[in-house]
Amino acid sequence: MSPDSLMPPLRKLFGTDGIRGTANVDPMTAETALRLGQAAGLLFTRGAHRHRVVIGKDTRLSGYMIEPALVAGFIGAGMDVRLVGPLPTPAIAMLTRSLRADLGVMISASHNPFEDNGIKLFGPDGFKLSDATEAEIEAAMDSDLSSQLAAPAKLGRAVRLEDAPGRYIEAVKNSLPRGMRLDGLKIVVDCANGAAYRVAPTVLWELGAEVISVGVSPDGFNINRDCGSTVPAFLCGEVRRHGADLGLALDGDADRLIVSDEKGQIVDGDQILSLIARSWAASGRLAGGGVVATVMSNLGMERYLASLGLTLHRTRVGDRYVVEKMREDGFNLGGEQSGHMILLDHGTTGDGLVAALQLLAVLVERGEPASAVTRVFQPLPQRLKSVRFTGASPLQEPGVRHAIQAAEAALAGTGRLLIRASGTEPVIRVMAEAEDSDLVDELVDGLCARIAEVAARDADAA
Repeated sequence: MSPDSLMPPLRKLFGTDGIRGTANVDPMTAETALRLGQAAGLLFTRGAHRHRVVIGKDTRLSGYMIEPALVAGFIGAGMDVRLVGPLPTPAIAMLTRSLRADLGVMISASHNPFEDNGIKLFGPDGFKLSDATEAEIEAAMDSDLSSQLAAPAKLGRAVRLEDAPGRYIEAVKNSLPRGMRLDGLKIVVDCANGAAYRVAPTVLWELGAEVISVGVSPDGFNINRDCGSTVPAFLCGEVRRHGADLGLALDGDADRLIVSDEKGQIVDGDQILSLIARSWAASGRLAGGGVVATVMSNLGMERYLASLGLTLHRTRVGDRYVVEKMREDGFNLGGEQSGHMILLDHGTTGDGLVAALQLLAVLVERGEPASAVTRVFQPLPQRLKSVRFTGASPLQEPGVRHAIQAAEAALAGTGRLLIRASGTEPVIRVMAEAEDSDLVDELVDGLCARIAEVAARDADAA
């Protein structure tokens, strides 16, 4: 697949998932947050009603810097602010709709280390903003806003919404079939020392499970450190150590989920999506006749869904693009191999807890071990490797393009090759899959070596 078709839209600040960067380094500074609050606040002030924004965050130290800057910006634009503290990203989307707010904001860099932070924006419908709306905000940030800001008597106010966690907990529990409980299940939940460190264990405990909570001691620095969905080996070890029936690993803002079965074997997003799709299709709940996923999802998943009479529709990487396709064509299930799963019957964005309950519902119904339930297809050998670069993208270099063409010819229709630039950090991701695992390794290593050579040369020239 051509790398050009997978490049994120060209915007200065916004990537595939909001604004993201190293905390206190441009663009992830208090100045940017203040300006963003002013611009977004003015853009979403529509009508004569009292306007409102919901702001949540994860557990990063830099949240203490970014949150008050955003608050000042929104108040200066005349918006009232509802602060909810550390809560998952899907909770902010849910509360934005529930409170009839004009805008929702999540301060988080998701699965990134604590040094990074980010800002994600949700519209009044609870969905992430479109590329076009983000471009409007960027344009406003570059303009003179001083004459548009609120008069002294029109400034907003900020208050803390104390019952926000309870509202989200109830919404998540209601996604489980009525009357179903999790009694008898021992579950390890790894909250990545992130936004779900309180609500995730509570949801599972209130539904009757025996809960072993790990990654629930955030200190501002340890979010995603050696735990969470990006380090699933930790979860697998905890499952084996405690003799648990299942392990659930969330990321820093709890919008993605990776699972461990009782044997300590990883279950990725493709398997979870396929399991939910089969369950929903059998009960008549699956809309659109298939699933929406990204170009990263395994070809084995596509073949498995086809065997069920279901289709797999692919988008470029980013859960927002999955959601856009779902809304356009009437699907209610979509997600990413990395663990983002969007269940539009229950929410407007990826929700690791809601996805976990759908999987647990199947386990309860089947009464079988997780290892017998969660592996629904045999994946093709697939390998993903990243190359970091500085300056211009190495993908434009003729030698790299020639190497990509040669690799595609080597696959000759027997597999897939995907080369793309990340939308959240300066890296090139190289993925290949095919029946022949040795060929996959050879192609990925060769392409990465060529890209790294060009990147190093360009860095030396700079």
